[in-house]
Amino acid sequence: MLQRNLLFLILAPVGLLAAKRPNIIFIFSDDHAANAVSAYGSRLQDVAPTPNIDRIGREGIRFDNCFVTNALCGPCRAVIQTGKHSHLNGFLENHHVFNGDQQTFPKLLQKSGYQTAVIGKWHLGSDPQGFDHWNVLPGQGTYYKPEFRTPEGKEPGKVGSYVTDVVTEKSIDWLNTGRNKDKPFMLMVQHKAPHRFWLPPIKYLKEYSEKIYPEPDNMLDDYQGRRSAAHMQDMTLRLSMDLAVDNKMVPYRMDHMTPGQQKTWLEHFVKIRKKLLKAKPRGDELVRWKYQRYMADYLACIRAMDDSIGRLLDHLTETGLDKNTVVIYSSDQGFFLGEHGWFDKRFMYEESMRTPLLARWPGVIKPGSVSMEMVSNLDFAQTFLDIAGIGIPNDMQGLSLKPILEGRSPKNWRDAVYYHYYCYPEYHAVRRHDGVRTERYKLIHYYDLQEWELFDLKKDPHEMRSLHFSDGHKKVMDKLKEQLASLRKQYQVTEAPPLRTGKTLFPPLKEFGTFLIEN
Repeated sequence: MLQRNLLFLILAPVGLLAAKRPNIIFIFSDDHAANAVSAYGSRLQDVAPTPNIDRIGREGIRFDNCFVTNALCGPCRAVIQTGKHSHLNGFLENHHVFNGDQQTFPKLLQKSGYQTAVIGKWHLGSDPQGFDHWNVLPGQGTYYKPEFRTPEGKEPGKVGSYVTDVVTEKSIDWLNTGRNKDKPFMLMVQHKAPHRFWLPPIKYLKEYSEKIYPEPDNMLDDYQGRRSAAHMQDMTLRLSMDLAVDNKMVPYRMDHMTPGQQKTWLEHFVKIRKKLLKAKPRGDELVRWKYQRYMADYLACIRAMDDSIGRLLDHLTETGLDKNTVVIYSSDQGFFLGEHGWFDKRFMYEESMRTPLLARWPGVIKPGSVSMEMVSNLDFAQTFLDIAGIGIPNDMQGLSLKPILEGRSPKNWRDAVYYHYYCYPEYHAVRRHDGVRTERYKLIHYYDLQEWELFDLKKDPHEMRSLHFSDGHKKVMDKLKEQLASLRKQYQVTEAPPLRTGKTLFPPLKEFGTFLIEN
């Protein structure tokens, strides 16, 4: 029997062998909070549903405890490429350049016979390696008329185009005409949305501006009960969110729009500006106004992305590719949607550290499955390799999620995740910290400040009161410190680089603060 199987493998047509190995499509967004995915049942689920992302989970599995190792765009992408924490892959901060010469999962897939492609946002500074096809945005890219980089050089943007649509169109084109159909493939569809400054497509401006968005209970947080890092940050709706640029009260970044798009855009925001100047909100009232504007633009960007994901899923069904293709959706990290009065990410708090993760694999994942296991973006590379039937290198640091996808409960699964944020001084002034999160508790160490925070996530899920000084939690604190030390050793954590000097790495944009509400 063994000889017969070996003979089959030798003589079988390449196309037949390819059919036995699943294709993988990894859809990846930027700054998409789990609270903005309706499958997770957040306060926004009714006013801004995401039916196509939800469909992936409904037809497959939803992970309710997926976390990132370092809540910043570039570092998260480097972790996924390598299956290693930031201190080992060398990409700790967004201004770093990824060393593409190191081992990555796309290179390993290529060697095993997979065709690999990445389309959309790359944001790692260097050219992609390990991909048979790459077509990526320069840096952050633009929402309107986006340019792309290819091995042959820059590709100019198309007049009237919108980045989310273009990324999807390019992905579908590659599936139709760009790939070798005798090979299994790995396609990374990487969206810019919903990254700041949240420029929605013209068609959704009016609809999403007319909605009323439920506020988080702690939007007017005064940070009492937290240590100094929460007080020192610069990411509040109240002070840091700019009326001119973030809330679009002045014309901004319209140079890539067509005259028709510019006209509609200006007419829309002139009306909003007139109402603002008439109402002249102040204090908490202005915070609430900013939140509504923020949600309108942020969620409209997500609506366009959800539409595009639906197009891609429909294409897979229409072509029959859905039957042997694993589809995975995630974001590079979470995002604050007014919780604690904040926007952006970086902190180890839940809204930032937690990221959506949904997957479907027809015939393997039981539809409607939900996993409560603690998983991480550190696991993605190993999962891709395991799905493809490729051995996982010993120096990768995560765990394959394939057993969970198959409905099995892995023995000795992790009971804690390690987190480390390095980027200070930087935008938003979040201090450097690392920490450990368990099922119930979270311990955060702001090592430059020599301060600790301890949260009981069961009793205090919104992390409003640190228990670091509580005598009743000394044993818990000591145990978590031991667990943190153990994780640092397990992951070979090195000492953080010397703290940079200066107020910030990047000065604020000159447009900031150019719009004031008249007295």
